[in-house]
This record gives sequence, C-alpha cells and structure tokens, in this order.
Amino acid sequence: MSKIEVKDLYLIFGSKRKQALELVKKGVSKDDVLKKTKCTVAVKNANFSIEQGEIFVVMGLSGSGKSSLIRCFNRLNNPTSGSILVNGHDVLKMSEEELRQLRRTELSMVFQHFGLLPHRSVVANTAFGLEIQGVPESESHEKAREMLKTVGLEGYEDMMTGELSGGMQQRVGLARALTTNPEVLLMDEAFSALDPLIRTNMQDELIELQRKLKKTIVFITHDLDEALKLGDRIAILKDGEIVQIGTPEEILVKPADDYVRAFVENVDRSMIVTASSLMFKNTGKLILEKDGPSLALRRMREMGVNRLPVVDRENVFLGFVRDNDVVELKKKDDRDLNKILISDVMPKVAPDTPAADLLPLFIDKQLPLPVVDDDGKLLGVAVHSSVIAEVTGRDREEIIEIKNSGGI
Repeated sequence: MSKIEVKDLYLIFGSKRKQALELVKKGVSKDDVLKKTKCTVAVKNANFSIEQGEIFVVMGLSGSGKSSLIRCFNRLNNPTSGSILVNGHDVLKMSEEELRQLRRTELSMVFQHFGLLPHRSVVANTAFGLEIQGVPESESHEKAREMLKTVGLEGYEDMMTGELSGGMQQRVGLARALTTNPEVLLMDEAFSALDPLIRTNMQDELIELQRKLKKTIVFITHDLDEALKLGDRIAILKDGEIVQIGTPEEILVKPADDYVRAFVENVDRSMIVTASSLMFKNTGKLILEKDGPSLALRRMREMGVNRLPVVDRENVFLGFVRDNDVVELKKKDDRDLNKILISDVMPKVAPDTPAADLLPLFIDKQLPLPVVDDDGKLLGVAVHSSVIAEVTGRDREEIIEIKNSGGI
C-alpha cells in the first residue's frame, strides 16, 4: 500500500461547485466553466500515489493548481470530489478531531514565508507543534534543540527569529515541522523566497536530511531545476490537471506532450540523463564458458558491430572481444575466448551515472562502457556516439556521420 493515494480528486472554488463539477466531468474547459458558473477549477481529476520515503515534487507555472492540490492533503482546502488516503485512511471522511490529530502527528507543513512567531525564540518556535500536542515544555524544548542541531542551528536556540537570516529562518520552519516527527512533510514553495545561493544550500541540506530521516516529502515548486534536483518523481500540472508523472530522467527523455517538452528544452540533460537511458540492452553478449568464436562472429555480423561483451554464467561482466582477435582465434581452431579477452581497458559504470560523467571514461573509443549493477552483472553497454550526442545535444546519426568523416 502506498503512503498517500489520490483518487479522482477535484477541487473547485465558487458557489456553484456542483454544477461546475458536472460540466468539467463532461469535458468542458476550465475557461468555459468559469464563464458559465463563475467557478474556478483548481484541481481536475488528479490520480497518483506517493510511496513511503519518496520526495514527490509537484510543479507547474503560477496558477497551475499545485499549491491548491497540496493543501487538500491536510484539508486546508476541502476537495469538491474524490479521495485522499493517508496510510489507507480517507482524509476527506475524517471528523474534525481526526483531522486535528492528522495535522498534529502525521502531516507537517513548511510554508513559503516561514510562518514563524516573532515574539518567540528559535527554540520556542521549533517546539510549538509539540506544545500544541500537550508535551511538557522541558521535553518539547529538549526535542526542539535536538532538531535544531540536525538542521545546523545549534547555538542559535535562544535568539529571536528576527535576528536570523532568511535561510536560517527557513531552517527553523523546517525544524519545527520535523520536531513532531511527522510521517509526511508538505513543503509549499518552501525555498522560493530565498536568495539563489541560500536556496541552493537549503536544497542540499534537504537532500542530506532526507538521507538520514527518510521522510515522505511532498514538495511544491515552480522551478524545474529545483524539481529535477530534489524529486524522486515529479508531477507536472497545467490548468489544474496532471499532464505527466515520472522520474526526472523520464520527463527529460520522454516528455508527454509539447507543454512538458517546452518546460525541459533548456535543461542540461547531461547532468540528469544517466547510463541506464543511454545504454543498449541488446548487447549480443557471449558466455565465456559456453560460447566460441563462430557464434561471436555471427552475432557481430548480425548486429553490425566489431566487438562484443563477455560474461560468465551468472551474467557478471568480464570484458570484450574484438572481431580481428576472434577471426585469428577461429583460424587456430581454438574456442577459448579467454585468450583474447580484453578485461582491463574500460571502467565499469553504474546505471545512475550521469551522461556528463561518462564521456571522460572513453579511453578507447572502439570499446563501449559496460553498465553493471551492484553485483557486477551486465545490464547493457553505452557507446561513445550516444553519450557524446547526449552531452552535445546533437542527434546520434549526426555524430556518427561526423565521426566517419574523421571529425571525432
């Protein structure tokens, strides 16, 4: 079961929500619904799930419905229709007391403008959520100090929040949200009010915190670079409707439509796209203990290549063999591929290695890069032309043409 499941969710603002809902379900556009009913469709038929420990980013332009969507999770916005399940319990069916308990213990929120209490000290702000739960001051302040240390604010506990920089104030807001030990952290444009350098630092700190705490985080942003950096998966909204959900790499490599394609066209893909997307899975691999030169030559001819990877019976990568060497071995009526195995030229790479890090590894352009898992088992091979095409933004066919003419 997913940590959060959103099913058939609609959020409509206005006095004629029922009429507007009927219209939008019939396919009437957001603009036409507004004209006919004076109602605004903020979220339209949202369906997705969020897994435990995932950073799920919801992004879109201003007015796309992203903040409206996240505020449905704790019912700061009351959805018009649908369901939101947190740990299997429908938030929309909760009583006021159940909802208060959900907000106090399971969901915490970090806002764009910090929401700190200026008359309270840093530690008192951080402990506020625990105080609401009725935790004694000595205990709540002790836990608050521990969390402030975690977010790098040790030594600032007794200062007033107005004495802190914007980045430090946002850390207080983050510490306050985490002090209650929530299962889910909702972050609504949490870093967008910060200066660019501070914002980058806060993103890095959130990633580091997530490694330690492994919370489920729903992060709202209008910034694609931020979404790509933070998100395990990203949902892109347009006019209240989700147009694509995927990993950063999936969204860059396979945009769902022209809207998403326009979003990602200026992104440095080489830092996001990885070996797993660039590699060829059909490698024509040979098994060292089983296959010989005749099979190797036939596969090279069928695939139009002059080298093949070699693995053992457990699919662990061992090296490559080249066509000239295979021919010589066959002339000697020898089947032992181990005698011509090239095993120490190319480094092995993990599937999540960015394209930008692959290019310097092509010591010998005649050999591809083996992509292997943690056990050294072959997943595929990345070839020089595909990697350089990704890094330079050229088509692979164009790269091959340039290479054949002596340009690369």
